[in-house]
Amino acid sequence: MRAIQVASFGGPEVLSPAEVPDPVPGPGQVVVGMAVADVIFLDTLLRSGWGQDFFPRTPPYVPGGGGAGEVVEVGEGVDPSWTGRRVTVRTGTGYAERVVAGEGEIMPVPDGLATEVAAALVHDGVTALAFDRLGRPQKDEWVLVTAAAGGAGSLLVQLAVDAGARVVAAASSGGKLALARELGAEATVDYTRPGWIQRVREATGGGAALVYDGAGGALGTAAFDAAADGGRFVTYGTAEGFAAPDPEVAARRSIRVFAPLTEGPPDEGTVRELLGLALEKAAEGRLRPVIGAAYPLERAADAHRSLAARATVGKSLLLVGAAPAAG
Repeated sequence: MRAIQVASFGGPEVLSPAEVPDPVPGPGQVVVGMAVADVIFLDTLLRSGWGQDFFPRTPPYVPGGGGAGEVVEVGEGVDPSWTGRRVTVRTGTGYAERVVAGEGEIMPVPDGLATEVAAALVHDGVTALAFDRLGRPQKDEWVLVTAAAGGAGSLLVQLAVDAGARVVAAASSGGKLALARELGAEATVDYTRPGWIQRVREATGGGAALVYDGAGGALGTAAFDAAADGGRFVTYGTAEGFAAPDPEVAARRSIRVFAPLTEGPPDEGTVRELLGLALEKAAEGRLRPVIGAAYPLERAADAHRSLAARATVGKSLLLVGAAPAAG
């Protein structure tokens, strides 16, 4: 089958098309014929060799973490009625025509929901809903979302708006800020320009009660200053390392800091619950992943380059095979 392999840790150039053996399901496993592979920023970090303590990889390996498609084969002990069903799959690989996964790693795609939309929620939907539970946006309070046009950030904007909060979105271009306004953000700021923190504080009347930091690094650390005293700061950006707000300052200002990614990946039960909820909300029209780029499988390296350059607006996907009908 066709797949993309990481031959050695490095830049996007280490991603190359390859022919690899078809996977065979073991007991309790299925094989999913992939229609769409999910692409997240974490994929680019792991490709470079980052995060071996939490996400061990040994080249050569097929990158990715899942997507959506159709069950084409089941192993011993698996209900045969799965065969032919559209599913999401969240496992340790993804950039391939077929992937093997445990029965607990697949979920049915709701009738009427496009396969591409389901694939776009496999990781970012879970992430956004997990952070929504941590931050708990409240009606009429101000919420700052940085990297607001990213896969997770664009969903967090929608979830905060759905909760009745007032959102100020921070991003790096006019196109990204326009998208945030389309999704319901009341105010927007370009965080590549000097004085953006002050503009956030002015827009929010002294600071945001809740900050979602999807940028990380120096930008994320700066975003902490946009939080109001007594507020919440949820940081998950990793583009330049995690944000590092001063714990003494946080304590003095009574700001609760959450860094969920430092605790490692969520357990399977939590993932299933949150992904199921994300798919349900999407099927109801209450959550819309913004698919900004869809590349053929062979152009995985281009998808990674665009993410690294922060040129992608919304979600990136890889188109692997023909998407099964939405039902």
